[in-house]
Order: sequence, then C-alpha cells, then structure tokens
Amino acid sequence: MNRFVVGLDLGTNFVRVVIGEVSEEGVLEIIGTAKRPSSGLRNGVIVNRENTMECIKSVIEEAEQNAGYEVVSCVTAIGGSQIESLNSTGLVAISSHGRGEREITKSDVDRVLENATAIQIPMDRKILHLIPQNYIVDGQSDYKNPVNIIGVRLEAEVHIVTASKTSVQNLMACVERSGYQLDNVMLKTLACTSAVMCDEERELGSILIDLGGSTTDVLVIINDAPVLTVSIPVGGNLVTNDIAIVKGVSPVTAENLKIECGCCWIPMIDNDDEIIIPGVGGRNPEVTSKSELCQIIQPRMEEIFSMVRDEVIQRSNLTQLSGNIILTGGGAMMEGAVELAQEIFKTSAVRIGIPSDFGGLQEEYRRADFATAIGLVLEQMKVNSKLNKKERRKDRDASKTSDKDFLTGLKKIFTKFF
Repeated sequence: MNRFVVGLDLGTNFVRVVIGEVSEEGVLEIIGTAKRPSSGLRNGVIVNRENTMECIKSVIEEAEQNAGYEVVSCVTAIGGSQIESLNSTGLVAISSHGRGEREITKSDVDRVLENATAIQIPMDRKILHLIPQNYIVDGQSDYKNPVNIIGVRLEAEVHIVTASKTSVQNLMACVERSGYQLDNVMLKTLACTSAVMCDEERELGSILIDLGGSTTDVLVIINDAPVLTVSIPVGGNLVTNDIAIVKGVSPVTAENLKIECGCCWIPMIDNDDEIIIPGVGGRNPEVTSKSELCQIIQPRMEEIFSMVRDEVIQRSNLTQLSGNIILTGGGAMMEGAVELAQEIFKTSAVRIGIPSDFGGLQEEYRRADFATAIGLVLEQMKVNSKLNKKERRKDRDASKTSDKDFLTGLKKIFTKFF
C-alpha cells in the first residue's frame, strides 16, 4: 500500500502541492505543502511545456523539503474551458421476457452504466468521470445502490464529465517529463467538494464556486450527486486588469494591490485608509483610498457572480437549493466575497470553503485556495483504498485456490498409496 499521496493543483496564477501520509488506520496527515507562481499556463491551459515542467519540479521539490519525502507520483486536476458535461440515462432488462424477476447484480449495474454512455461524444474528447445520480428499479427511483434488489428493469441517471484529449495528454506529458508518475487526472471542482463540502450539504443541494485567476468553475450537487458542471471564462485576472488600467500601474502592482488591500463589498469598509500606489518610471507615488479601490473591484466581482447565477439557472432550471453556496479558490479570500455573493444570490447561505484540519506542522493548507490540492489527496485516498481491497480479495481467493489444490494433491497421494 502506498502510504503517501501527492496532490498537484496547476492553476493559471499559482501551482500548489500537498503531500499527505496515510496511516495503517486510514488517517490522513498533511506533512508537506508548497505554493509558487505559475509559469507556462494561460487560462488554465498549458501553452509552454518547458516552463510548466520547470514550475512543477520546483514546487514539488519545495514540498519534498518540507515533508522529508521524495515524491514518486502525484494526482492532478483539470478544469476551465477544457471541461464539458452532460446528463444521460441508461436502461437494461434484468431478465428475459417471461422468466420473471431476479436480484440485480454488479454486472447489471455495469451494463446499465455502459448503456448510459452510449451517446455521441466528439472524437477530440474523452470521458473523465461517469457519476451515477440515481438508479430506478421497475419505475421506483432513489436507489443509490440497486445490487440485490429484485426487479425486471433497471435504469440509471448519470452525470458525464468529458475533457479535451489534447489538454489531458499535455498535462500527462508535462508531469511525466518532469520526472513523476501521474496516478490520476480528475475534475477540479469535484476534488474541491471532497475537501470542503459536508455530507448534509451534498444531500440538500449546494453550489461550489471555485474563483480562479482566469476561469470560475462551478459544480452543482443535489442528492449527493453532480447535476451540473460549468466553467465561466472570467476570473480574478480581470479584476487585476481593471485596477491596472484605471490606476495606470503594472499588472504586478495591480495584483499586489488587489491581494493586500482589495475589498469587493463597499458596506464593509469602516476605516477608509489611504493606500500608496508606487509611481512608474520616476513618477510620484499616488495616494488613493480603500473605498476607491473597492469601486473598481466590486463591479467586476458582481459580474462574475451574476454570470454564475444566470448560467446555473439557465442550464439546470434551479432557482432554490436547501444547502449552501461554497466559495473556494484565490478569489474567495478577497474581503467581502461572501457578502457580495449573498447579495447576488439573494441568500445568506454562503460560506468560504476551508479544508479540515489534517494535522502536520504547516497550517497554510487550511485556506480556500488549497481546497483543490487537499481534495485531490482525499479523492486519491479513496481510489487507493478500493484498489487495496481488490488486491486483498484477490490474495484471499488465490490463497483459497492454493489450499484447495494442495488438499486435492494430498488426497491423490493418499489414494495412490493407501
């Protein structure tokens, strides 16, 4: 069993790594983290492979030094415009006509899921996730696991997530040529939900909004299953660009102003402190205020949240959920993000997605921008656990077969001589 799991989050602005160690009891401890500015990525897409490889190496090496562990393999995520999703259904007969009903088996479940994927998918795309939403047995719905249920007809409602083949191949090539084995590639927002969304929120129906640098990725979950995956092609970089244009400063200076002094909800500003903007090319520094900076930031953040709201309503017909709206990503850490989202979505049920405490000497992973990396580790833990159970089952079966063969051979010897 591999005790170490490494999550690699390749973002447009930053690359983050989390190294987790799993005990024999299955308890996770975070033993190393690292975060560095991205290089070679634009709008979440790899545009310079060499720069991306160097960035991956440097950030993993930093995490290795913190953890005291040499990374061999990792799991990473994909999102943005490279992702598309749809809902589909499948139907299979459990027994032949006239033979009555019987218990549903794992093989029947596999058949109905395969039937649900019998749809036309473009040649340049691959299925990344096939997630069951609901099983229906003889017209009765809300089965999460229909195995051993008696019936004659089985239906499945599923959520299918597809990704660009080229993007996935570029991602795999970058990681592997950096010297690491890639164990898995999964949907960014799906990993986030593992880190920040509780079971009750998943059942009641919640929206996860990941506010990235170039895109805002959204996942809607109802009854513990995704119903909508969507990406909005706007993010925090537009806010930075607005500050740079209005104030006539470089993107680097604008980004620092946004991170250090930015607020996107004017009613929150109690003390309107002065902000000194460095001069460019010998120009004198400019004095502005926090409220003036907020007047630049808030309209763009309003636009982002409004686009998310409209897209969710249009593509899912959802107008009300009983769970929460959960904000993750770097944009979620901006002052006033929760209050602005509450105003746009007309609900008080908005919170920041903070990963749970998994121990370790470093606490910096307990932030909204580390949700994806933490979620990758948690999701891969589940995958490894299933693989380990299968291996143990195979070992038990092989042991039983070996014992049986031994007894059979022993019986033959006794029969021959006695």
